[in-house]
Amino acid sequence: MIRVGIIGLGFMGMIHYKVYSNLAEARVTMVADADPKRAAGDLSGGWGGNIGEEGSSTLPMDRIRGTTDWRELVNSPDVDVVDICLPTPFHVEPVTAALAAGKHVLCEKPMARTPAQARQIAAAAEEARSFFMPAMCMRFWSEWEWLKRAVVEGHYGKVKSATFHRLGVCPAGWFQDGKLSGGALLDLHVHDVDFIYHLFGKPQGVFSRGYSKATGQIDHVVTQYLFDGGPLIYAEGSWGASSGYGFTMRYTVNFERATVDFDFARKPDTLMLYGDGKAQSVEHARHDGYLGEISYFLECVKTGQKPERVTADDGVMGLQIIEAEKKSIESGTVEMV
Repeated sequence: MIRVGIIGLGFMGMIHYKVYSNLAEARVTMVADADPKRAAGDLSGGWGGNIGEEGSSTLPMDRIRGTTDWRELVNSPDVDVVDICLPTPFHVEPVTAALAAGKHVLCEKPMARTPAQARQIAAAAEEARSFFMPAMCMRFWSEWEWLKRAVVEGHYGKVKSATFHRLGVCPAGWFQDGKLSGGALLDLHVHDVDFIYHLFGKPQGVFSRGYSKATGQIDHVVTQYLFDGGPLIYAEGSWGASSGYGFTMRYTVNFERATVDFDFARKPDTLMLYGDGKAQSVEHARHDGYLGEISYFLECVKTGQKPERVTADDGVMGLQIIEAEKKSIESGTVEMV
C-alpha cells in the first residue's frame, strides 16, 4: 500500500483525493492546508472546476491525520508520496523539501511560477533518489492519448495543421490575482503548450497576441508555433469569457488522409474522425487525465521505474515556451524559444 500525503486542499487537492480514494494501491494518510478548517477535513465552500468534477466535502479524519504545517507532512514516516496541490508560486520549497526527505513527489501544474523556479525543482529532482513528476494531465486524458498515438503511428499520414482551444471564465480565489496565477496564459494555456510540445517537440519560435481581462496578466492568448518545415499549429487559451459561458476544450487536427476533431462538450461522441467522405465516432478508452496521471505515477513508485511520460525537464520547457509567448505579445514580433 502506497501512503499519500496531500498538501493543499483547494479544488485540485479535492480532485486528487477523490482519485486516490478509488484506487486499491494507495491510501491518503495525511493532509496539510494552511486553513485549519480544511486541515481538519472540512472542504466545504470551495469553488468548482472547468470540467464539472466535484470532490468530497468532508474527509474521513478517523483515518487521516491533518496539519496546518506542510513540513510536518513532508517529514512524516507515514507518507511515501507527497502530492502538492498548492497555488503555483508556492511549489518550490515543499517540492525540494519533500525530495530531500526521500519522498516521491507529484506536483500540480504549472510546475512553478517562472522558468527559473522550475529549473530549481528540476535540479532537485535530478539529485534526488526518489521520483518527481509534474501533473500534466492532458498527456493522460484518453482522447489526447489517442491523438498522440495517431501522430506517432502515422496511420493517417503526417500532421498538416492543428488547432487547440481552451476557453472559459476566470476561476474564483487566488487565480484572479495574476501575480500568483500568471493569468490564463500560464495557468490554463499551459495544458495546450505542454501537449503541443509533447506531440511535435520544441518549436523554433512563437508568434502570439493577447490581452488582459480578469487578472492583470494575459487572460486571452492566441499563438502560432513555428516549426521549420513542420505543420501549422495554433492554440487559443482564455479566461476572457463572460460569466455563464461555461468551458470549451477541443482540438482539430488535419492529417494528410483524415481530420480528427475532439470536443469535450460533444458527448458521448467527443472524438470524431473524418475521411473518405465519412464521419465516424472513434472508439477509445474513456478516462480523465487525473486518474491517468496518478495511476501512472503510483505504478512508477510501485515498480521503481522513473517516470518518463512527463518529466521535470518537460515542465521547464513548457514554462520557457510560455515565457516566449509573453515576450511575443509584448514585442509584437516572433520570439525564439
